[in-house]
Parts: sequence; structure tokens; C-alpha cells
Amino acid sequence: DLMFTSGTTGKPKGVMLGHAASIRTITEWADVVGLHAGDRYLIINPFFHAFGYKAGWLAALLRGATIYPHLVFDAEAVLQRIQDEKITFLPGPPTLFLTMLAHEKLHDFDISSLNATVTGAATVPPILIERMRKDLGFKKVTTAYGQTECTGFATLCDPSDSVETVANFCGKALPGTEIKIIDENGKTLPAGGTGEVLIKGYNVMQGYFDDEQATAETIKDGWLHTGDVGVLDERGYLKITDRLKDMFIVGGFNCYPAEIERLLADHPSIAQVAVVGIPDERMGEVGVACIVPKAGASFDAKELLAWSRANMANYKVPRHFVQMESLPLNAAGKVLKKDLRQQMQTQLT
Repeated sequence: DLMFTSGTTGKPKGVMLGHAASIRTITEWADVVGLHAGDRYLIINPFFHAFGYKAGWLAALLRGATIYPHLVFDAEAVLQRIQDEKITFLPGPPTLFLTMLAHEKLHDFDISSLNATVTGAATVPPILIERMRKDLGFKKVTTAYGQTECTGFATLCDPSDSVETVANFCGKALPGTEIKIIDENGKTLPAGGTGEVLIKGYNVMQGYFDDEQATAETIKDGWLHTGDVGVLDERGYLKITDRLKDMFIVGGFNCYPAEIERLLADHPSIAQVAVVGIPDERMGEVGVACIVPKAGASFDAKELLAWSRANMANYKVPRHFVQMESLPLNAAGKVLKKDLRQQMQTQLT
């Protein structure tokens, strides 16, 4: 199949994923997380995303689990559905569970049917794992890491791992695949060394559709270069520490500034725009659009928000719109995203 992902250029790239690769990857995923025939699987994650499609529909069909699609996340509606349908399996980003835990009527519902879950794609505080087990009643809680380019998954924690491991690590490589960390010179680093995360195995894509150059830049000698920075411990468990790219993660979903900037550039009052991600307690990260208006144009944050909601996917819509006289640039004229990110973080958090 072909799943589209946004690149740092902002132009969508088609990720070519083989049938056998998808079946094997998701079978291994289901084995580890404990999805079984007879499970009642509430799929809230979007179907266009690997989390809702591969680990959602495909996993349920492979296992013989009953699929309960859920259109839009609303904490009370989800709690009611868990009670009514006796849902047993419910994965999602940390934001989903934080919102459920914060709901004032949480204890009014019988959610004792819940058995297993998978989260990740953002910072996971240990207290969240504890509360997912204690207050939501999950018997199995695990975390994972992956990209569309590796069929959605590269690593998984085991449900039997400690709270600290599940919260602080993304797990170890899927059975039959490899993970390694390299420095800026391409040298493989030992345990404890921080560098770029590389993936090799059956889960790696065949390439980008009609884009040989991007494929060659991303897959070298069979290794997928993720653009993520991480470290492996002596057990082979991966911890993601940073990103080489400007990408940020909103509620578990990857947002690429270049794509959002390209969409915002179509707005008639915007002369220049730069988008960065800043930390957010509930969503993990949120986007900030730093805007230089066209000469004579007015700046209206509410209007820009409404326009953005009408012109891009909801999770891509920036949380904040900030007016600026100019953007910080380097000698080559490129926006200094690091400086801008620090400025917005100080200003807005």
C-alpha cells in the first residue's frame, strides 16, 4: 500500500509498504502488546495514520478482534462506549489517556473490561503509566516507537517491563529487526552513545513513490535513517532524546513545519511565516505560527485560526499565532528555528 507522509520540504511523499512487511510487522506488534481473538478494539486513532490503520484495522483483522470505530475523541463518549460495548483494547497517544483521567465523571462509568493498551509518540511521564494501570484498570500497558517509513513500528516495550522502563524508553527492536545509533560521521556508537537512530529489517519501506533521490537519502546500505536522535542502553532499549529535523509531535501525530508553512503562505495577509513546536502539558507539543503580515494587512489571530481549521487537518493547526516585525535569519537568509523556538517557549509557556 501507499501511505503519504509530509517531509521537511512540506511536499507529501508516498511511502511504499510491502504486503508481507505489513503482515509480519503488525503480527509481531500484536504478539507483544497482547491483542487476541475476541478482543473488543475501540479504534479512535485516525485511519490515515499507521496507528489507526496498521495497528488498528490491520491488527484487528489479523487477530479476529471486533472493531469499534470511533469518529471523534470525546472523553465522556469514550467512557460511555467502553462501558456499553465492554471494550478490552484501547491504544492511543498520551493526550487521550490524560484527558480521560482528568474527566470529572471518570468513576461514574464501569470500565473494568479494559485489558491492554499501547501509547507513545510523545513524552510519557511515569505517573501516567501508573494511573493508566490503577485508575483506568489496564492490565497491560506498553509504549512503542516508529515511523510510517518502517510500517509504523520499530520498537516496543514489553507489558511486563517496569513503570520506569515503559515511561522512559520506547522498547527494543521488533523481533527479526535491528536498531543502531550512529554519530555525525556515520560511526556506530556503543550503548549509552547519543546519535541518529537507524533501523534495518523487514519493516523498512521499499522506498518513496516516484522519488529516487529522497529514497537514496533516507535508506543507505539497507538502513533507514530516521532523523530522530536517541540512545540505546545495554539491554538494547531505545530512548528518543531529540530530533534532527524540525518536526514536532502534537497529541501523538507528526507535524512538519514546512508543510504547515506552505499551507499558511496561501493566506492573503501573510508575507512571511515560520512554524515551530513548543512543549505543552496536555498535547506534548503544539505549533506556533510566527507571522510577518503583508504591508498594510491587519493581523487577526482568531481569523487566522478559523482559516487554518478550514484549510488543514485539525492536528496541524497552530495553537498560537504571533505577529512579528521580522523573523530571525542567519547569514544565508534561513530562519533560525532554534532561536525562534526558544523565544516562543519563553514568551508563551
